[in-house]
Amino acid sequence: MTWNDALNDFQLYLKIERGLSTNSVANYTYDIKKLILFLENHSIQASPITIKHTTLQEFIYEVSKTLNARSQARIISGLRSFFGYLIFEDYIKINPLDHIESPKTGRKLPDTLSLEDINNLISAIDLTKEYNGVRIGERDRTILETLYSCGLRVSELTALKISDLFFDEGFIKVTGKGDKQRFVPIGPLTQNYITLYKDKVRTAINVKKEFQDTLFLNHQGRQLSRAMVFTIVKRLAQHIELNKTISPHTFRHSFATHLLANGADLRAIQLMLGHESITTTEIYMHVDRSHLREVLLKYHPRK
Repeated sequence: MTWNDALNDFQLYLKIERGLSTNSVANYTYDIKKLILFLENHSIQASPITIKHTTLQEFIYEVSKTLNARSQARIISGLRSFFGYLIFEDYIKINPLDHIESPKTGRKLPDTLSLEDINNLISAIDLTKEYNGVRIGERDRTILETLYSCGLRVSELTALKISDLFFDEGFIKVTGKGDKQRFVPIGPLTQNYITLYKDKVRTAINVKKEFQDTLFLNHQGRQLSRAMVFTIVKRLAQHIELNKTISPHTFRHSFATHLLANGADLRAIQLMLGHESITTTEIYMHVDRSHLREVLLKYHPRK
């Protein structure tokens, strides 16, 4: 079995059997290709079936010179999954990563924005801005409002369809990781912004046939890219001289943190974010510790 054959099979497994997103599959592929390049550069003759534990140790040591602990841990996890797949398919009997420990990374707390930060970012949008006759300022405001009010991942936002809008019921249908769908509540203010964009701005775009149902479009009538949403957020942060490194995901973190701080139930936040495990959602308990103190003072009998 060659590396390319094994990698192609693994990619199909991740996509079809595990239902991972294109981005997740790409991350796994990147890690494995990094190992393949290491073998080629060091003239090491080893296939996915014959590679030794010691060779993988050498590879990990090599990448540790240039990557931080979190990146090292991700590569080790990706390779462990790859060789676990080979065990599953009966190509090998033992995972050569079994006795290689991942570096301790700790738990990275997400960056968040205050409500004032969010208001300043949205207020900084030039609503008169146009490109090729398209009022992209109105579009950008709607994007930021939707990211924050619904706690969406950027990929979920760009994939949002007009047919996913159930405003009469007060929900939108979101397609998340692994093509799993969930219904997320949406408030009247954001509904109004989306309706304004859809009826007044989007109608000025010459929409390509395959994107007729896609909500957020670029001026060429195609689905807005993830990279463009990152650019919109970055430019606004620079414009208001926000002394924070933020991304579209920061709005998602802020959504969860603000809900928790205002007394929302952790289980409800988990469902809105689309987390499979509530332990993922629990990270927001560490972001605003004042909430924990308020709970203790309110509910503990011997406060």
